[in-house]
Amino acid sequence: MAGSKEIRTKIKSVENTRKITKAMEMVAASKMRKAQDRMTAARPYAEKIKTVAAHLSHAQSEYKHSFIIQRENIKNIGLIVVTSDKGLCGGLNTNVLRSSISQIKDWEKEGKKVQVCTIGNKAISFMGRVGADIKYQVSGMGDTPHMEDLLGAIKVMLDSYTNGEIDQLYICYTKFINTMKQEPTMEQLLPLSGEKDETPESSWDYIYEPDATLVIDALLSRYIETLIYHGVAENMASEQSSRMVAMKAASDNAGNVIDELTLVYNKARQAAITKEISEIVGGAAAVS
Repeated sequence: MAGSKEIRTKIKSVENTRKITKAMEMVAASKMRKAQDRMTAARPYAEKIKTVAAHLSHAQSEYKHSFIIQRENIKNIGLIVVTSDKGLCGGLNTNVLRSSISQIKDWEKEGKKVQVCTIGNKAISFMGRVGADIKYQVSGMGDTPHMEDLLGAIKVMLDSYTNGEIDQLYICYTKFINTMKQEPTMEQLLPLSGEKDETPESSWDYIYEPDATLVIDALLSRYIETLIYHGVAENMASEQSSRMVAMKAASDNAGNVIDELTLVYNKARQAAITKEISEIVGGAAAVS
């Protein structure tokens, strides 16, 4: 019965693994709901300020902020890559990193240099392995994104754009579609472009109080901060959803393995019993 004992040990081990994955699935489901609530709460503000910024890029104002002016020669690109700190979340990080590195290669083929800002341990380790030019890195944000954790990265990238070190700024993150679907998304942050938003055809402008310069400077800085924060919030909601689905799949697979091992164990046990009976019958026949 040595084989049967080994199979029983394997069954027990897989059962323990299933308990862990089931617990992780339930934790991820709870965190996913909270992350979705945060993302949903931030979305209306992000969409509204995005619309205002798009209108601003088409406004006929005497003051033109550097974030609005389109640059002719694009030689340097800034890219913010958002991933999770932890693994065990399916293909979430793999997909967004594959999308990022593919775009980086396309830019490099065009002769453009790329500076990367990484958010999340997975992005930091991956971009370090491929030899990317990492400008700034953020990690250890936990399950709840806080703006103060992102301000350092935002300031570094905005200063690089203002100083002319980069000519365009993009962000790549995983957009939350629903519980079962999340997709990697690449968005241009700077310079502002109103192509995706409804903008009036005629010339128009806002009324600025107290001063156009102060209002536009504050608005556009807040606009970039909001979009980056929203991207991180979307990525965290996607992370928990992906982890919940991955852990559910792991639990289901563990159940299938247990069923298969139980069947093998029963067959081995039945074979051992049959062998013992045959030996008893053979011994009795020899005695008689």
